[in-house]
Amino acid sequence: MGLTRLWQRLRGRTGQPSPAHGGRPIPDALWEATLLQYGFLQALPADEQIRLRQLTGHFLAQKEFHGAQGLKVSDAMAVAIAAQACLPLLHWGAPEQALRWYGDFVGIVVHPGEVVARREAVDEAGVVHHYDEVLSGEAMEHGPVMLSWQDVAAASTSAETGYNVVVHEFAHKIDMRNGEPDGCPPLPAGFMGAPSPRAAQAAWRAVLEPAFDAFREQVIIAERFGGLGGKEPWLDSYGAESPTEFFAVACEAYFVNRGRFSEEFPDLLPLFDAFFRRTAH
Repeated sequence: MGLTRLWQRLRGRTGQPSPAHGGRPIPDALWEATLLQYGFLQALPADEQIRLRQLTGHFLAQKEFHGAQGLKVSDAMAVAIAAQACLPLLHWGAPEQALRWYGDFVGIVVHPGEVVARREAVDEAGVVHHYDEVLSGEAMEHGPVMLSWQDVAAASTSAETGYNVVVHEFAHKIDMRNGEPDGCPPLPAGFMGAPSPRAAQAAWRAVLEPAFDAFREQVIIAERFGGLGGKEPWLDSYGAESPTEFFAVACEAYFVNRGRFSEEFPDLLPLFDAFFRRTAH
């Protein structure tokens, strides 16, 4: 029996996560192969790799993976997804505490490739428009996370461009912890010296929103003028859609290509460090 099925069976019998904190829930060979496949994981300091492995084991004990369109989710696939999903939680205390941020869902649906979703939108005149949207991932509020395995598998090479679909969707989950995603995750009093959660949110937006505006302007200029002087942005241009998407796209780059991220967004680096590298809370 594979690890994924075993963890799910244990969880189903007891109603509680399996004891991933004891022993080595992820075999050495499987963990080492995961690190080798994804360079940004292998580049983590040794102590962070140990914490990530522990977090990943707990994550696997709590979540259920479902393959779509006939895809069978192997142990290697589940560990790869779980390890990348846990990157944002690495400095947030014990696994049980950190994983509360992902406590609003259980299921992760993995498709072989991108998915075409049928969408509906109503304009200001009340006219309903139907359109198709191509998705490599989607996080639903109080619902499952959908991922394209094609994009997950390519995460090592796509790190050069700051792209990572797993981090993107789980950043949305973090953003959703205080309601509808808006690009500002829940922040405690004391964050960057703010006296209250409201002041912390104001401090966050004072940094993120100018960065978003500048990035959106760069994307617009690049699209309008192209080779006539419009510099293509390094970050995925999808981030120009809204502050919500900018936060998720920026998180991708922050976790998989910190060096380039720090060059492109020097104002965001201390903000993200203050949020993602804080001690247990």
